[in-house]
Amino acid sequence: MRLFEGTPLDIPPKCEHCGSLESECRCDPKLKSRIAPQKQTAQLRIEKRKNGRLVTVVSGLSSTVNDFDELLSKLKSSCGAGGTIDADNLEIQGEHLSRIEELLLEIGYRVKSSSTNMRKR
Repeated sequence: MRLFEGTPLDIPPKCEHCGSLESECRCDPKLKSRIAPQKQTAQLRIEKRKNGRLVTVVSGLSSTVNDFDELLSKLKSSCGAGGTIDADNLEIQGEHLSRIEELLLEIGYRVKSSSTNMRKR
């Protein structure tokens, strides 16, 4: 029950995506569960793997509210490198911190990068 439900001040809720009333909305349920990129912060870091290989890791985003496959595809094609999804992290082969940061900012994500901190795994 809404606060002003049944009174003249009642304003029925509207869909954020199409603008129609929620009772009349025909949007995809997956679309409704997504969080806007502007409300999420991606954390970037470079990790050193065995044999000295470097991997750029994007973390801090939830796989349930983002289309990781589409985002990974954009990042890989932008960097010209391979990559994978590991739990809630996106991993791009190589050191592409600045390119990935640029692309994520362009899409609308907030970005925190730790370019000086290189973690071993």
